[in-house]
Amino acid sequence: MNQTASLKVVRAGPQDREAYDRAVAGSGKPHFMQLWGWGEVKRATGWEPLRFLATRGGRVTGAMTVLARRLPGLGTVFYAPTGPAVDYTDQETVRSLLAAAAEEARRHRAFVLRVDPDIPAGRRDAVELLTRLGFRRGTEATAFEALQPRFVMRLELAPTPEETLARFESKTRYNIRYAARQGVTARAARDEQDLAAFYRLLQLTAARQRFAVRAFSYYEALWRHLLVPGHGRIFLAEHQGRPVAGIMVFRCGDTVWYLYGGTDYEARKVMPSHAAQWAAIQWAIAEGCRIYDFRGVSGNLDPSDPHYGLYRFKKGFGAELVEYVGEFERVYAPARYWAFRAAFAARRRLLRALRRSRGGAAAAGTAE
Repeated sequence: MNQTASLKVVRAGPQDREAYDRAVAGSGKPHFMQLWGWGEVKRATGWEPLRFLATRGGRVTGAMTVLARRLPGLGTVFYAPTGPAVDYTDQETVRSLLAAAAEEARRHRAFVLRVDPDIPAGRRDAVELLTRLGFRRGTEATAFEALQPRFVMRLELAPTPEETLARFESKTRYNIRYAARQGVTARAARDEQDLAAFYRLLQLTAARQRFAVRAFSYYEALWRHLLVPGHGRIFLAEHQGRPVAGIMVFRCGDTVWYLYGGTDYEARKVMPSHAAQWAAIQWAIAEGCRIYDFRGVSGNLDPSDPHYGLYRFKKGFGAELVEYVGEFERVYAPARYWAFRAAFAARRRLLRALRRSRGGAAAAGTAE
């Protein structure tokens, strides 16, 4: 495995799970998609997770999960979602982790290694480093067409719920208090029965807004590999004794991410989605987190944009728009890579056509 005189990178095995997750959480760039459990969830959907740990003088300096998948007729694609988990000012660790991934990519005869670190677009040092390491910009897709959203909404949390609430727009504060006056309560899910209730809400939203939702087994895997070990929660808002809104959030390091949500449309007037989000935000504060990430928006702030309502909802909670550097790729087999890109572009055109036919309805969750 790749190493220098002072730094080495090794493959992490099952016995390293706790140390690996600690490394991701303390990396300076933590993300739930780099946690051990996320790799196990993706394994169930056909990906093989390969995990790496970088150490310098016995101290862990970074970690990375790369997902490998064989595509019929093309070969293997390597993808490190939001990875590597490392402080990009530590360029030696970044280089060593990506070199280890490249070594494995060649061993698997992969045609591309793709990364999309959640690093703000203004970090020119990170972009220049990736370029020097042989990566080039991947798809220029924005909105919800890329594997991960290029634009996200992030709320900087205050030390207390009261201070955080004061950062919300007045209409959002009103809706949260209105939900409480209408008898809406919110709580964390306790068991798989609550998971099933959340899934029913997600199905209701998917049917109404006409987008695809994964099988229940996928959410069972999220529950088992991430939520049960303490890396996330489901919050259910209830009204008149029944769940009417639910969200699934994940936590790593000092950040909580909102990924999936569903609402019973018939109960929308009592603002249950606001109650569920507010419960999750309060939990994030209690956990000592610094950021609540609402995930993707289109990046187009024109009110005529079909996704503008999603932006306004998240903006109401005091979240600010952040643009990431986007996707970078290192290509090993150009012919197979360009065939892959052509297939990917065709998929994007199909998604655009479907969105137009659906009147631009936005999904409850974001891309994975």
